[in-house]
Amino acid sequence: MVDVSEKAVTRRIAVAEGFISMRPATLAAIREGQVAKGEAIAVSRLAAIGGAKRASETIPLCHPIGLDTVDVEVVESMDPPGVRMTVRTSVAARTGVEMEALCGVSAGLLAMYDMCKAMDREMQIGEVRLVSKQGGRSGDWYRNEG
Repeated sequence: MVDVSEKAVTRRIAVAEGFISMRPATLAAIREGQVAKGEAIAVSRLAAIGGAKRASETIPLCHPIGLDTVDVEVVESMDPPGVRMTVRTSVAARTGVEMEALCGVSAGLLAMYDMCKAMDREMQIGEVRLVSKQGGRSGDWYRNEG
């Protein structure tokens, strides 16, 4: 791991997002609470929080940090049909929280797939990416969409 002991403790925030595409009928089942395994959005939200909290157990050289917050937003999309998940992580620490946000999105979308796979094995997880990061020695960064 990289030695971060000389870095200053600063407020660090990261936002990541991803999308899982699915058949319209699968999205309707999620929306109507008709997924056989249960509440797909609630489970995927909890998985996102757990994934963010356990990033250092998944990524070999990721520093373990105690997150201050993990916020999860889930937005249904009709065109294309699917669910966009956004995870915002924050901490006061010597190292950033980008991996925590990315692991949160990945775990949340994988949980969504697991909840719905019996009805739609063609779901596809994509566009998992960092949207922004704030704080730290390298400063703020925002994805440039243009």
